[in-house]
Amino acid sequence: MPDFQILLLVLTIVVALGFDFTNGFHDTANAIATTVGTRALPPRIAVIFSAILNLIGAVVATQLLHATVANTIGSLVNPGAGVGLSMIIAVLFGAIAWNLITWRAGLPSSSTHALIGALIGMGIVAYGTGAVEWSEVYPIIIALVTSPVIGLVLAYAVTVLLLNLFRRARPSRANSAFRKLQIFSSGFVAFSHGANDAQKTMAIITLALVSSHQLTAFAVPLWVVLAAAIAIGLGTWAGGWRIIRTMGSRIIRMEPVDGFAAQTVGAVVIQVATSWALPVSTTHVISGSVMGAGATRRFSAVRWGVAWRIVWAWILTIPASAILAAIATLVAEADPLALALVVLILIVATLTLLARRTRRKQPTVGLDSGH
Repeated sequence: MPDFQILLLVLTIVVALGFDFTNGFHDTANAIATTVGTRALPPRIAVIFSAILNLIGAVVATQLLHATVANTIGSLVNPGAGVGLSMIIAVLFGAIAWNLITWRAGLPSSSTHALIGALIGMGIVAYGTGAVEWSEVYPIIIALVTSPVIGLVLAYAVTVLLLNLFRRARPSRANSAFRKLQIFSSGFVAFSHGANDAQKTMAIITLALVSSHQLTAFAVPLWVVLAAAIAIGLGTWAGGWRIIRTMGSRIIRMEPVDGFAAQTVGAVVIQVATSWALPVSTTHVISGSVMGAGATRRFSAVRWGVAWRIVWAWILTIPASAILAAIATLVAEADPLALALVVLILIVATLTLLARRTRRKQPTVGLDSGH
């Protein structure tokens, strides 16, 4: 392989792991937001707990349960001559840029939507509409759209059931019990997130290895599994405090029973999707579950203004990331190395600034009180 191609492959892998890191602090924080919002765990402990279980989930799902979400992602764009390394970097640029925009706004949009949108945008501009495997895209879009709705409906039903089962229990005792149960439900969500979301980065890196002829067939190597798992775990550890605040208290003031129901239902939905090799958004599923659990109190208990902002972020994510990736594709066709370096510098500079800001703005009493 020429030196230029080796350099481009290394940069692609580094950028992909950067995307995984942003996925960690952007998405995974949502998995434990309800735990923090109901005071089941302190924010710092909840984030570390989630980081460890994300790493475990990514490894267990691929190595023991043989989940194939990565294969689904890797098959979305299939030109005859293969996907070029510079085009993969363009995809990552579109997804990362949209992740950072919505992170700055404090909106829990979807890294999964962003990656799917970026793949579609790159595929159309670089190789034409025929290169996009629409038969693979449609089931993913259906799963992305229906999974939060399913989470909402099931969380509503489960919360109603739990409220009826424990209606005669002393509130203080019930709250204490459900706070303890939330430790397990939040761990289940974090495990499920690692199992599903880390595979998206595994798919991108494996696609790059196939494109550069380092692999003859699409099969995720163990070192890629471990690298993606560690990256998403470190991203979680860095923290997604702004989004935790939105999910944990701004959509609705959560009670422990609500948080337990939302997390448990969300984790089950994600696990089912993973077993069916479908990438879904933890952000969307948990958001829908939070709304469903909260609506059992009274319909007006859900802060629908915040909810609608989140929905609009969901709607805009695929077209916005597709446009960003399409622009990056045009740049990559002119100078692929320049694009790779720009994206790498953007990741390093932005993550450094965001890490400093999140450490300064870690929530204490404010998150729990909703102020």
